[in-house]
Amino acid sequence: MTDASVPGVTLLDLRDTVIAMGARIAAAGISPGSSGNLSVRSGDLVYATGTGTDLGRLTRDDIAVLDRSGERLDGPRASKETSLHLAFYAKNPSHTAVVHVHSPHAVALSCLEPWSEFSAVPPLTPYFVMRVGQAPLIPFRVPGSPELGELVGALDFPFQAAVLSNHGQITSGVDAQAAVEAAIELEEACRIALLTEGRPRRVLPPADVVALSEKWGTPWSTAVAPGTP
Repeated sequence: MTDASVPGVTLLDLRDTVIAMGARIAAAGISPGSSGNLSVRSGDLVYATGTGTDLGRLTRDDIAVLDRSGERLDGPRASKETSLHLAFYAKNPSHTAVVHVHSPHAVALSCLEPWSEFSAVPPLTPYFVMRVGQAPLIPFRVPGSPELGELVGALDFPFQAAVLSNHGQITSGVDAQAAVEAAIELEEACRIALLTEGRPRRVLPPADVVALSEKWGTPWSTAVAPGTP
């Protein structure tokens, strides 16, 4: 089977990309058990991990092929979070990969009130701003609910990562490597935020946050949390 939208790119090539993403996520220790799901997009086709798969032990038979509406074309039944992936592709049309994991520090932070309306995670390190950008808190809906995708689409400011309330995190990227690296960095940013929670702490100066986001092409809205220096 060949993806006609990309000359010379076969289904097997893209399945291998998803498998490599899963191995990297598992090695980073941010996808416990059989939780989490991944996808890559090529033209009008989306290649997504099947339901209940272990990201560190994926095979080609674990990858579903979908159209842009989420209709299954080949492979196993896709993850119930497919609508969330599709919402991120719609939000960021130039992005070709999405990572959703239940990484422990992101889950813990998702149980707290967000730092601001634009980002659940404060800008404590330059690397969070450079590799992720603002990550809003998406209100809780049961996993797999189509409403999660609708909530993502309803936010009228830019973002390429989000924290899902009492659930986990999701990131997208221009390619598979960018999406995976953003997921790893977001988990680290959540860990640092939790370590400093309840203590006097310094966020990055707003002007530097804006400069970093502009230089690295990540989204950041200029408004900050009330009372933030």
